[in-house]
Amino acid sequence: MTIQRTISPIDGSVYVERPLATDVQIQQAMERAKRAQAQWTRVPIAGRAAIVNRFVDAFVARKEKIAEEITRQMGRPLAQSPGEVRNFDERARYMVSIASESLADIDAGPKQGFRRFIRREPAGTVLVLAPWNYPYLTSVNSVVPAIMAGNAVILKHSNQTPLCAERYDECFREAGLPEGVFQFVHCSHEQTSKMVASSLIDFAAFTGSVAGGHAVQKAAADRFIGTGLELGGKDPAYVRPDANMAHAVENLVVFAALVLAAQDLGISNEATVMACAVYFWARAVHLLAYTFKVPWVRTLAFTVGWIAQLTLAWQILAM
Repeated sequence: MTIQRTISPIDGSVYVERPLATDVQIQQAMERAKRAQAQWTRVPIAGRAAIVNRFVDAFVARKEKIAEEITRQMGRPLAQSPGEVRNFDERARYMVSIASESLADIDAGPKQGFRRFIRREPAGTVLVLAPWNYPYLTSVNSVVPAIMAGNAVILKHSNQTPLCAERYDECFREAGLPEGVFQFVHCSHEQTSKMVASSLIDFAAFTGSVAGGHAVQKAAADRFIGTGLELGGKDPAYVRPDANMAHAVENLVVFAALVLAAQDLGISNEATVMACAVYFWARAVHLLAYTFKVPWVRTLAFTVGWIAQLTLAWQILAM
């Protein structure tokens, strides 16, 4: 038996231990999903919506517990974790509310003697591979639409956030979702690749690194199945001249660049914000130095900039 351990970035302690599923257990889960999906697709959209809304109710009712688990698993400040529960609530309910319209038949236009339409059919069994950084907001984007569309879902969450998969299961059971329509597995990367390659999986939705996306595509290469890949990277941010500068700095620099950098690096928010803020202001002074051609300011900016960079490097190396 292989044990998966989740190390909390808060204090380096083991927060969660779970046995990885065996190959037999994974095969049984995929077969169970296939059988359950054949029945679930017959449930009208209104019936699916009622169950998923009850699922969201059960999830929100656990918001304090879920928020603390998010923090302990992946290190986000506890004051920020309830926000993910609130956004999960809003996002899931919106997707439920638009399901009927989004899945309705599309009129393909008139033709004498024919009624032409396009109908969306469920893919079958959807494998959702979710990351740790926004463990619920990333996964809900695939889980809820897939179930509302009449699919079965198997969720494999990051080994850093295994409790998130278990909370999904707990809340779906409370909501009365039929057995097998939603399942989760804790498994290795090798086992995940085998699942993607299995004829029992009809679609794979992956959120994570570029390398991980390549692995999913490689595993699916011999099969004609769809894959949804949301991969990591750096997005440019353009601030227009008429923008509210204080708002832009707070949201782009302080939150997006500094707070999220702390999550991605796995170091404390405070240490990263301190080092990055010093570096940010050193760069600003550096720009002023070149703008006004003041030698002593230029020297000061260079010195402060190097100190800031060394501070940040030290924090990273000391992880």
